[in-house]
Amino acid sequence: QLDLEESGGGSVQAGGSLTLSCQIYGRTENYYCLAWFRQAPGKGREGIAGIEHFGKITYGDSVKGRFTISKDNAKNTLNLQMNSLKPEDTAMYFCAADRGLHCAGDLHPVHFESWGQGTQVTVSS
Repeated sequence: QLDLEESGGGSVQAGGSLTLSCQIYGRTENYYCLAWFRQAPGKGREGIAGIEHFGKITYGDSVKGRFTISKDNAKNTLNLQMNSLKPEDTAMYFCAADRGLHCAGDLHPVHFESWGQGTQVTVSS
């Protein structure tokens, strides 16, 4: 398992941008799928972006074209650049890790064994 710590959340107006970062602690030389999830009040946890060890990326339909996931192997960080934010993007955002070569195609949270504590993103209209 990895230890994960998110940062970068905050409040922004619709149309604005935020960048989230996730610091990764642990044996990162193993293969992992790293992903971002979000959970709005009263809703389930939604996988929005995942990146495999060798760089293959998957996005959820709700963020495709607006969000960009990336990782910095030298700094052991996972990032999420969020542009054109909408009020419906308001949620707690989590980074997660699943040990393995590939990300599960549906980015379902059941596949992920390591989780951060989350960082809040609030988008006002």
